[in-house]
Amino acid sequence: MEFDIVIAGGGPAGLSFATALSGSGLRVAVVERQAEADLADPAFDGREIALTYRSVATLRALGAWDHIPEEHVSAMREAHVLNGGSTYTMSFDPGRRKGEPLGYLVANHLIRRAVYTTARAAPDVTLIAGVAVSGVTTSAEGGEVRLADGRVLTARLVVAADTRFSELRRRQGIPARMQDFGRVMMVCRVSHELPHDHVATEWFDYGQTIAMLPINGDASSFVLTLPAREMDAVMAMGEDEFSGDATRRYRGRLGEMRLISTRHAYPLVTVYAERFVGTRFALMGDAAVGMHPVTAHGFNFGLRGADSLAQLVRAAAGKGADIGADSLLRGYERDHRLATFPTYAATNATARLYADERMPARVARDAVLRIGNLLPPFKRMISARLMEAGRPRLA
Repeated sequence: MEFDIVIAGGGPAGLSFATALSGSGLRVAVVERQAEADLADPAFDGREIALTYRSVATLRALGAWDHIPEEHVSAMREAHVLNGGSTYTMSFDPGRRKGEPLGYLVANHLIRRAVYTTARAAPDVTLIAGVAVSGVTTSAEGGEVRLADGRVLTARLVVAADTRFSELRRRQGIPARMQDFGRVMMVCRVSHELPHDHVATEWFDYGQTIAMLPINGDASSFVLTLPAREMDAVMAMGEDEFSGDATRRYRGRLGEMRLISTRHAYPLVTVYAERFVGTRFALMGDAAVGMHPVTAHGFNFGLRGADSLAQLVRAAAGKGADIGADSLLRGYERDHRLATFPTYAATNATARLYADERMPARVARDAVLRIGNLLPPFKRMISARLMEAGRPRLA
């Protein structure tokens, strides 16, 4: 089975990349171990994705945004950060773009369904679902992807978008820096008595971290981070017990809270690949950069990488040039590293500091919050990164 590009991984990054290449004259295959029925109608997984203006514009250009129901798009108008037992708050708002939100929250499963729908409609994209990749080999002449069912796909470029624990990355001998925080993040939806006013809150408490992400109506995504040994007990609670525990943990700030969805737990492990490319090979999405969720930027980076590489590949194909050339892939790596590494490094440093509960760290945590609040340029920079301001905005 001969293709120009084979993508391992049918998540949002891989399918977005495939869709972005539609109409370029290239034959593209996407291989995904999940069954196609699960791609077409993915189950709720608890995660709410904070989309920047750039990501919304990209989803619009792909045609995926039209498949996300408007009532399920929630505006995030401000973001507040709290530390420990203090009520002191660092606030981020749109600044000069008053009246516009920082970004938009959309459930991950709705984005996955929308991106699948657009990719499935592309006539030059072949989806091979329900089968895993068993091996990959690349050379100056091309790439060969072996499937678990015995089929072999050949391509001029192989792209791995197969999660932050990428098997293809390992098989290509690309090391990755991994940071295991020894904590588990639990996500679910809760209803609450008091309005959230579309304000997202990140509270770095002692012994726990809680994020409240506003969704339409008097409801929020409740994101609780605990040491792994403590999360098992939380996950084992019945609905009523959990609702009471969540209300207590959040100190009643939104009144009584009630569980209104399933609960999902994820280990907190961040990943940054030492290289994003190899010979006729590229990493994309979490396989390249697996972010800590505190900035909610992981999906945006995956979409940005897909868009960046697609533009380079389309330009090369339009000129009849080599779509897997080393120079092209190095250009993608350079662009994606510049876009991602500063935020990745700063996010990990912040997460380490606010997970440290020794007295010197507690003092530093409070000082960072207060000093940052007094520096308008710093706050404007953070807000601009959260928004990716200047990009086309949601109508």
